[in-house]
Amino acid sequence: MRSKKLRNSARGENCTLRILGVCRNNTETTVLCHLSSPTGGMGLKSSDECAVFGCYDCHQVLDGHVQCEEYNARPNWYQLEAIKATLHRWTEMRHFWPVGAK
Repeated sequence: MRSKKLRNSARGENCTLRILGVCRNNTETTVLCHLSSPTGGMGLKSSDECAVFGCYDCHQVLDGHVQCEEYNARPNWYQLEAIKATLHRWTEMRHFWPVGAK
């Protein structure tokens, strides 16, 4: 899935990756960062729902351009926490809102 609405929703948001010792939480550089998933592959980004809000510094680590021992020790934990925070924010923004929810 590609969604301009989801991609644009990252603008001005707090970083949800929050990698210890890396994150500067510069909301001016926050973008939608795609995680590895079954919907992605060599040269193909994952679907937009498999993405999180990330500042420039955390995005560099996520994409492997910058090495970080802290992140490399527990990437799944960082990604899961970021997914939960991003989904929560999208729900607040009503981008993901179940039918009948109040």
